[in-house]
Parts: sequence; structure tokens; C-alpha cells
Amino acid sequence: MHNLFSVEDRVALVTGASSGLGAHCAQVLHDQGACVIGLSRSVGEFSACLKSAQSAFISSDLSKEQNWTELAQTVTNHFGAPDILINAAGVNLRKHADVTSTEDWATTVTLNLTAPFFLAQSLVPAMKARGFGRIINFASLQSERAFKNGLAYGVTKGGVAQMTRAMAEAWSAYGVNTNALAPGFFPTQLTAPVFDDQEAITKLANQTCIGRNGQMSDMDGPLLFLSSDASVYVTGQLLYVDGGFTAK
Repeated sequence: MHNLFSVEDRVALVTGASSGLGAHCAQVLHDQGACVIGLSRSVGEFSACLKSAQSAFISSDLSKEQNWTELAQTVTNHFGAPDILINAAGVNLRKHADVTSTEDWATTVTLNLTAPFFLAQSLVPAMKARGFGRIINFASLQSERAFKNGLAYGVTKGGVAQMTRAMAEAWSAYGVNTNALAPGFFPTQLTAPVFDDQEAITKLANQTCIGRNGQMSDMDGPLLFLSSDASVYVTGQLLYVDGGFTAK
């Protein structure tokens, strides 16, 4: 019987793969049989956790426009054109609206919104040709909630939500589905300032319906669902993996 959730022999490109949820996504897809190309500015944890014949690492700065289209050819040189794109790279500068600079704003918009779109755009032609593609963007609780010191980040994550819908409208008819994962609070480098505050993290856990914050393994099922044939008729959606945080 066909395994609807299988990613075996698929080629996946994961941005932000050197740490946090990006590194976890790369590991899960690798362990489930995909050929994984990790992309990050630094080697970080990726080279340590995925040293195998079915993995590769590319060091590239997604804040540089010239890298977006060049990457399409570079990644293809490893295992062929990607079937799956995980846009996990991002930045949250955590600055109050009063002190957010034009440079802060531009950096956040470029890394969280502009680069994911143009990287996807460069990879979609090969996905169209095969009649299969899965693009998974990373949205956030801040796609619909306003958090302290998160104006620029929240604006871009709201943009990711709409971008996901618009990308789905543009490409789903060719078998290239686009969806977004919107994580709750998971212990990563990006959320380290929050997890360092025990009172704050306990309050956030109590805000969920389940009563705890996220564990990395909580992402595995949603990731494989959106990466595989299981989501063939699911596109343009945000899947909140937040323990019910947004339900309360």
C-alpha cells in the first residue's frame, strides 16, 4: 500500500538548516529517506547531524539578492531539482516600534518575506515540469497576533500568510502546493530570550489548550503531511502547530 506520508527519494531544500526548527526539519526529512540540502550562512549544527550520502550543505546569505536565483542551479547540482522547499530561515530582532530603524525593517522584510518568495520562484519551473512540488513557508503566532517588540517581525509573518495563499493560487494547478507552518513557542535559538524567562514561558504554556509549550517532535507529523502526497488537496493554508494557543 502506498505510504501517503512518504518523502523517500524526494529532494528537499531547507533554508535556515543550521539551527532551530530548520535544522530539525532537515533531520526529519533526511531520516525519512529524502535527499536533503541544507542552506544557511554558517555550517552550524547541520554538518554534524547530517553527514551522509543523501545530504549536502550550502553556505549562502539569503539577505543578498544575487544569491536567490543562483541557488536554483547550485542546489540542482547535488541531487537534482528540489521537490520540496522549506523556507525556515528568518530573523526576529525584537525591537520596540519606537526604536525600529529603516535598516532593521529592511533586514526583516528581506529575510522573512522577500527571499522566500524569490527562492521559491526560481525553483518552481522544475516542480511544474514534474507536476509535483511542495513549498512550506514558516508563518508564526504573529501572523495574526501582535506581540511585544515584534512589529517588524509580525508584519512580515502576516505577509507570509498572504504570500502563502497567493503562491498557492499561482502554482497549485501545476501540482505545486504551498502551505505554511505556524509554530507556537518551541525552544530554539530564535526564542531563547523568551525561554530564559521562566515566568514568561510558564504563562505562555498556560495559554495553550494542551498546557505546555512545543517540543521539537511536535513538528514531525505536520511537516511530513505538508511535504508528501498526504496533502495533495491541501494548499494555501496555515497550519498552527501551537498546542491550541490561538484557539484561546
